[in-house]
Amino acid sequence: MGLEEEIEALREEISDTPYNKSTESHIGRLKAKLAEKKEKLQNQSSAGGGEGYAVEKTGDATVAFVGFPSVGKSTLLNSLTAAESEVGAYEFTTLNVNPGMLQYNGANIQLLDVPGLIEGAAHGRGGGQEVLSVVRAADLVVFVLSVFEIDQYERLREELYENKIRLDSTPPSISIAKKGRGGIRVTSSAEQDISENVIKEVLREHGYVNANVTLREKVDIDRLIDGIMDNRVYIPSMVSVNKVDLIEHDYAEKVRGQLRDHDIDPEEAVFISAEKEKGLDALREKIWNELGLMRIYMDKPGRGVDYEEPLVLPQGSTIKDACHHLGGEMEQRFRFARVSGPSAKHDEQQVGMEHELADEDVLRLILRK
Repeated sequence: MGLEEEIEALREEISDTPYNKSTESHIGRLKAKLAEKKEKLQNQSSAGGGEGYAVEKTGDATVAFVGFPSVGKSTLLNSLTAAESEVGAYEFTTLNVNPGMLQYNGANIQLLDVPGLIEGAAHGRGGGQEVLSVVRAADLVVFVLSVFEIDQYERLREELYENKIRLDSTPPSISIAKKGRGGIRVTSSAEQDISENVIKEVLREHGYVNANVTLREKVDIDRLIDGIMDNRVYIPSMVSVNKVDLIEHDYAEKVRGQLRDHDIDPEEAVFISAEKEKGLDALREKIWNELGLMRIYMDKPGRGVDYEEPLVLPQGSTIKDACHHLGGEMEQRFRFARVSGPSAKHDEQQVGMEHELADEDVLRLILRK
């Protein structure tokens, strides 16, 4: 039996086994085995060739447009940037990853039009693993859905999940320290629904014999496995609904209902027409907000405040982060800084390295000579 057949057999056994206290250890072992075999299969596929899609990350952030073929990703990229991604009214027009640069609020945001996903992409169909490897490196996933095919959303999320991409969540707070003897010792600061025996069984399936395990949150078996394997990526996502120029008002209400069926708040989705360039301002703003970026205007000696090309940093960044981003010897030469704006108690407030900046602060660095 090959790996794919073994994986399918494990899936079927998990699906056919009712979950209860008497079976949870068995299911835990099966899920651990499944995760290991999927990892092995993906590693084999990665080593098997294919030139992949090498895209250098540039700009202040990278956004991946994810969708099935012919939902309008290429048209959208062209409408938002100066890129020239080939467009056609047939499937698989885009065969390579096409980058473009969106300039917004002084930031350079790299947009990637990746080839349309198909079901089975995570297992290599249609060059899917190469596509998904590009998505894994993004800072934000934008689902591009056709207004006529909202159901594609769940299938897309499943493909990303199968390729170790966890959307809109954070890594499980789990630590594992191997030791020489004493078996597996589990410590938890949260009440767990799964038993300590299940936790130990899953760990043993992953090769742990002696270890101290600390759980700082409530986890299920899947989150436990994610924490053990420690090779998942955690990326925020948002939803855009394209081709709204092709529907009537009555159908729009149906679409809103379909979005709710998939736990998508219609008020959070962005309705657009890439072809007619409708709704793109709202899309730009939503992308900016979801990326969690902020603008810092640098007060440059002898030149004044540069409002044209701000320093773009993640929200919550400190003066130290700003110095690190600027590079050179900024951190070593730093004496103090003066800040005006939302984060300052008053204009020209003198602050140190640990001061947390806010969007549209004005920053002047005072450096040693």
